[in-house]
Amino acid sequence: MEYFGYLASLVIGISLGLIGGGGSILTVPVLVYLFGVEPVLATAYSLFVVGFTSLIGSFPKYKNGEIDLKTAVIFGIPSILAVYSTRAYIVPAIPSNITNIGTFVLTKSLMMMLLFAILMVFASVSMIRTKPAVDKDESGQRVFNYPMILLEGAMVGTLTGLVGAGGGFLIIPVLVSKRNIPMKKAIGTSLVIIAANSLIGFTGDLFHTIINWPFLLFVTTLAVGGIILGIAETTTGFYISTGYKDVPGLVLLLMVLALKPAGLFGKTAIKKV
Repeated sequence: MEYFGYLASLVIGISLGLIGGGGSILTVPVLVYLFGVEPVLATAYSLFVVGFTSLIGSFPKYKNGEIDLKTAVIFGIPSILAVYSTRAYIVPAIPSNITNIGTFVLTKSLMMMLLFAILMVFASVSMIRTKPAVDKDESGQRVFNYPMILLEGAMVGTLTGLVGAGGGFLIIPVLVSKRNIPMKKAIGTSLVIIAANSLIGFTGDLFHTIINWPFLLFVTTLAVGGIILGIAETTTGFYISTGYKDVPGLVLLLMVLALKPAGLFGKTAIKKV
């Protein structure tokens, strides 16, 4: 199964390079089901993989002028504060056994995976249904709804901290439909926000988590290779958002259905610590 995991790690990067999201939400399932990483630990690993990969991918986007730095900063500040607080304080405070209902025990790991499964369904539907909308003032300039952007940033940061997903599937629809940012620029801006969120969130885990650095760096290297391939595709003519915009969401939805139910409610091997 590990060989499939290595291939999936490459796909994670490709997805981030092509559409600025989607790949990040695949990282935790890949780590848990293909590599046997414990779910809570997988959310920490996911933050590093997604954060570093997005950081590398943001450089060519910046060089090509495909990043809206003002939006990235305004959206990113509350998001960064939320993700760090969540990883450093909230996640460690959640008890290992949350509640018992008869013989059923809701554990911390199970809660994480249930939340992640719900999030994957929401992400797939969101990616399929997202449509650009106009949000301009009379002069034709983009309008900043600061309270809404700050609130959305904090929500994305909290969600990123809880489940280890970069949140690109949430960020891009906001940038495209609410800020009227062109898709290519939304992807670049999303990568910057994801990189900052994920890497700073990961630092919140360093104080209470033992990291298997050789494994984590190898998976990250594969994902970085994938994002380079994905960005190369967007700069050589093939652009997934034009004509194939529903494909990532459909693929994500199929992956939700394909993930074995036993993975949520049965045993999950723990091999990487």
